[in-house]
Amino acid sequence: MQGHGYAQPLKRPPDTAVLIFLRVLFVVIGFTCIGFASWAMMLRLAIVTRKSLDWGLFVAVLAADVLSIVLLGSEPGDEIHTAGGYFGISLLLGTLVAATAYYLAADIRHFQRLRDAYRAQQPMAMPYGYAGPASPYTATTVPSSPAAPRSPLGPHTPPPMTHTPPPQPPVPAPPQRPAPARIDQVRAELDELSDYLRKHDGHHEGNYEGGR
Repeated sequence: MQGHGYAQPLKRPPDTAVLIFLRVLFVVIGFTCIGFASWAMMLRLAIVTRKSLDWGLFVAVLAADVLSIVLLGSEPGDEIHTAGGYFGISLLLGTLVAATAYYLAADIRHFQRLRDAYRAQQPMAMPYGYAGPASPYTATTVPSSPAAPRSPLGPHTPPPMTHTPPPQPPVPAPPQRPAPARIDQVRAELDELSDYLRKHDGHHEGNYEGGR
């Protein structure tokens, strides 16, 4: 089974200046002919859009213009006096206004859609200097070692020391002991004092007994 194949690329829409010129041209033709050429606008729109609705409107506008010409041509004089003549001129002007409004709206909408579709199918332009993905057939794989971290102070400046030693606890001082010489001196004084008291007490006792 054969598939549907690839969709044909859309052609680039005409420039905006060309489209504006054509719209103004056909509108001027319709108003210059006082509505007798309103079908020209609808014919161009049907050829451009290729829609059955626009072809049907072209036929309707053409029939309205022909009927208007017949009614106006049936007037006996150069001026309009009958109801058929008034109906013909009203139909002619009404068809001109309606055809002009529809032609401009449909033509602008149609080419706007074509312009959007044309832009959508265009590949996105890559910015200048952007390198696309490397091809697997041209790229070479070279093992690379991880880069060493760089110091913010420069390549030759040693990094600052951030480690500080913990504070040492204070060493308690040993308790001071009295010197041995001081102890001996105090002890000698105490001995002397006790000998003196002992002698003094003995002396008093001797005096007391001799008196008796």
